[in-house]
Amino acid sequence: MKGLIGKKLGMTQVWDTDGRCIPVTVLELGPCPIVQVKSEARDGYSAVQIGFSPQKPQRLDKSAVTRFSKAGVEPCRILREVELDEGAAPEAGQVLDVGLFEGVKFVDIQGITRGRGFAGVMRRFGFSGGRMTHGGHAKRRPGSIGSRAGMVDKGKKLPGQMGSVKRTTQNLEVVQVRKDDNLLLVHGAVPGPVGGTVYVTKALKKKG
Repeated sequence: MKGLIGKKLGMTQVWDTDGRCIPVTVLELGPCPIVQVKSEARDGYSAVQIGFSPQKPQRLDKSAVTRFSKAGVEPCRILREVELDEGAAPEAGQVLDVGLFEGVKFVDIQGITRGRGFAGVMRRFGFSGGRMTHGGHAKRRPGSIGSRAGMVDKGKKLPGQMGSVKRTTQNLEVVQVRKDDNLLLVHGAVPGPVGGTVYVTKALKKKG
């Protein structure tokens, strides 16, 4: 498989063999059972649907419960389709764990950034704002946004919703893989709050 679903647990630090302190983000990856297998003959493409985080059956509709029972796995709260590596032959009910990343040096991590609510241009984009003294009347305003034609250019930076968007951090170095605890330690920061769902894949641009 090319990736796993997990959860961000927070940040800490570890020491390498040379005694250097490395800041790491701790991710809980898996176990992720395979709920459904997509095939070229039936679906037109090859992939698997994996699940993460247990869910109570009474909180799902009958069709979802039937899908999980057919695969022989416990109901999951989060589902995601994952691409297959060449030559892979997975089966429904198979459980994937963080051991998938043993020997992998770099990963890409996707998450939802922390929501900041409605924000002005100074916080959202780092505008300097207007003069605070000497008759300034636009202290935290964006200033002129249009022209004589009365039109505002598309993509103009204005106040609005900040954060809560999907972001991918690429080429994070894998520091440790703790298979017994389902933990992956990566060097650097990961998008999203503590407890947020993340999707980890093998790095696309940097193979190590």
